[in-house]
Amino acid sequence: MNLHEYQAKELLKANGINVPKSKISNSITQTFEIAQQLNSRLVIKAQIHAGGRGKAGGIKIINTPQEAKEFASFIFGTNLITEQNKPHGQPVNQLLLEETILIKKEMYFSILIDRQTESIVIISSQSGGMDIEEIANKNPKSITKEYCKINMELTSSQINTLTIRLGIEKKLFAKFKKFLISCFEFFKKSDLSLLEINPLAISEGDEIIAIDSKISLDDNARFRHPEISNTYDWLQIDKKEVEAFNSGLNYIALEGNIGCMVNGAGLAMATMDLIKISGGLPANFLDVGGGATSETVSKAFKILLSDSNVRVVLVNIFGGIMRCDIIAEGIISAVKEVGVKIPIVVRLEGTNVELGKEILKKSNLNIISANSLTDAAKKSVELSALEN
Repeated sequence: MNLHEYQAKELLKANGINVPKSKISNSITQTFEIAQQLNSRLVIKAQIHAGGRGKAGGIKIINTPQEAKEFASFIFGTNLITEQNKPHGQPVNQLLLEETILIKKEMYFSILIDRQTESIVIISSQSGGMDIEEIANKNPKSITKEYCKINMELTSSQINTLTIRLGIEKKLFAKFKKFLISCFEFFKKSDLSLLEINPLAISEGDEIIAIDSKISLDDNARFRHPEISNTYDWLQIDKKEVEAFNSGLNYIALEGNIGCMVNGAGLAMATMDLIKISGGLPANFLDVGGGATSETVSKAFKILLSDSNVRVVLVNIFGGIMRCDIIAEGIISAVKEVGVKIPIVVRLEGTNVELGKEILKKSNLNIISANSLTDAAKKSVELSALEN
């Protein structure tokens, strides 16, 4: 679950980390009024759940309230398209107006979960203001990584390594240690999956300040942090994804024309890969879960068909806990209820698979049974081409 920059900074400030003085605006008029109140040279930032805003024209330094108003008039209500949210972008409904800081030194700093090592990793670099991928390409030796188990604290050795590698002046060692510990404890207690500060700055007044920040909360921990999850901006994601979330489904909209309904995230990824290998493009990632029922399948069909690009639906279900004959009956019931008119390719595997296929065959509906996942992918691609 991603947060807006202004939300991230509110959390950082509440946890003892310095951020620039700022205010959030929800309208053109409010933007003008805030600029008048702050009465100084400001940076104005579009609030969307994507990076690369500056290169896309979503960040501007302004010197007068009139300039702030003009920028707000230009960008409010538009979709800002960046390298991270192509091709449609995300809506700009809020602007962050922030004081400018005289910066002496810029750095990159982040904390995230490293699943391979099953630990927390702190990544830092003296090359601030760039994406970590760009830093890795241009100056990989500048990157420092420190790993720590979730139930452990940062050691003095790790703190010293990060401090020295970032070139922190000795007079700021104590401030930087406090910053590191505050960020690390905040990351753990809030169940974050990402805390990125880029750039992390040392001001001319020797303050350590988070100039820009990105925070993501682990989706599995949302129930533990309603104070964070209740502030989520649902307008930043596809409406179908919102509906799926509220229905307990895992759905991500994509750009293809083959709708995918699969039980299990790994199986869903394999299904999407085979569609691509077979020359097609998936319209979505959709995991209905291991205990899929007729009701679940029906909800999934409704969400899939709300995408006007979908020309074929590929259902790939492994009947483990639930038998294939029950799954087949659920598919038929859902198809009749929803009124699906486009072809449906179904690949079943597992308990009572032959009985399930026989039930689908006798349904007299536009359902094509496949013998394997590869067969299902190829048939789906062929049908999608015919339907265009």
